[in-house]
Amino acid sequence: MTCSTSFRRETTHPPLEPKPHEVESTKRTRIRAYEETEVARIRAAEKVLQGYFEQVFAERRGNFEQLFSRLDDALEKGNGEATAVVLQSIVDIARTSPLADLGDLSQIRAALDDPDQVWDL
Repeated sequence: MTCSTSFRRETTHPPLEPKPHEVESTKRTRIRAYEETEVARIRAAEKVLQGYFEQVFAERRGNFEQLFSRLDDALEKGNGEATAVVLQSIVDIARTSPLADLGDLSQIRAALDDPDQVWDL
């Protein structure tokens, strides 16, 4: 009886390092994905802010139209007290800025990043 023993030679190969082309391709893919995500966030923020400004400025326009109509009535009637009150109201509204109502823009950014944020316009 012949006994044959075979020895298997185990060799350890160092892990293959990715080729520079593969590494750069992976980086470009990640950058593209990040870019698409950020562009989508910016567009979403733009829509929210546009809606906000449309509402706020329409509201302001309506307020000014009503106040100037009241000013015209007060002037026609010669009512100095009503004229002063209406003019003060016009000045008070004109002094405020819709941008001031937005608050800290970093808080808006954090809210935009929050998928559970509910926007009431």
